[in-house]
Amino acid sequence: MFEKAIVAMALLRVLSGTIEILAAFLIVKVNEVEKALIINSSLAIVGPIILILTTSIGVISIANNISYSNILWIFIGIICILYGIKGS
Repeated sequence: MFEKAIVAMALLRVLSGTIEILAAFLIVKVNEVEKALIINSSLAIVGPIILILTTSIGVISIANNISYSNILWIFIGIICILYGIKGS
């Protein structure tokens, strides 16, 4: 029915979204700016991890169809995205 890679990628995105929503509720619950900033900062770790995992699953699933140089370019692109996020 569905490819395993697609299901895994979708589940990781659902997990990421659930964590974001739970963090939003937690921020409202704590009702303190300092604690809200800590919660928000911890979300900065979740996003890049999910990005790397979902992209890795996708690239591994199509690795037979693309060249090694293209795989390298994909991961260089991910590194650039992460560097850009870190720099802002």
